[in-house]
Amino acid sequence: MNTLWLDLLGAEVRYRGREFKTRTIETGAHNPQKLILIHGVGGHAEAYARNMQRLGERFHAIAIDLVWHGLSSKPEFTPEMVPVFSRQVLDIFDDLGVQKGFIEGESLGGWVACWTALHHPERVEKVILNTTAGIYWNRDKVKVDENAGRNMLRDRSLAAIANPTRETIRKRLEWLMASPDRVTDELVDLRTAIYSRPDTNASLTKVFGASFGGRYAPNVIEEDELAGMKVPAFALWSDKNPGTGADVGERLASLITGSSHYCINDAAHWPQWEKPEEHDRVVTAFLTGAPIPQPVSSPA
Repeated sequence: MNTLWLDLLGAEVRYRGREFKTRTIETGAHNPQKLILIHGVGGHAEAYARNMQRLGERFHAIAIDLVWHGLSSKPEFTPEMVPVFSRQVLDIFDDLGVQKGFIEGESLGGWVACWTALHHPERVEKVILNTTAGIYWNRDKVKVDENAGRNMLRDRSLAAIANPTRETIRKRLEWLMASPDRVTDELVDLRTAIYSRPDTNASLTKVFGASFGGRYAPNVIEEDELAGMKVPAFALWSDKNPGTGADVGERLASLITGSSHYCINDAAHWPQWEKPEEHDRVVTAFLTGAPIPQPVSSPA
């Protein structure tokens, strides 16, 4: 059984940034093409632990803790979080001395990646939108189950940050997976330790309050905005994504001119963790311009 230590063997953990102090996990620093990997709300860089070695073979892969998350800096909080997260991504590019790079974001990270591609296309070479949050979907075109999606995530997130025990943390992590046995004890211990840090607990309490306090958080992207994306995009979805299933991934791809689409089967909200080899194969194909492989069938 792999552990985070084995998954990240040879990776470098460091801090980057000029405006922000961002904790990063990095592989493939010798590669010229930069790929920033952004976790979801309440997450941390280890969301991409199972992908770092393979992605580092072709790219300088950089998984980050967003500000107010993990061990990154905790600036004065604002509910207008997404533009701040976007500035953080560009701050890393500036620290690396590059004009532009690749971005993959999962959930909230996909929202940040999408927002950055829309507002700063000159800084983004290609973007991967992995089970992306933050888009207001046309309910006449796709099925959105608020109870299985946003509402359940809200309840489990608030419970986990208010009382970060192994039980509440495990329940929160199980929402991410198509099968609860994919949540390892080590992952539970890691997130419990992060949520128990006083500075992170205080900042994530504000993050969750802003994310789930009203019906919609600030900086939501309307569907009609997506037609204006000038950056090559890859809509990466899963068949069991809670609240917004495979049809939503197809809808996303249809709204962005020239975008590619792929659905990872037998996965939920963390396909990069649940199906890491498949994730890395299709992401690498998209970023290098190779043909996108056919999806792997679900088990019978």
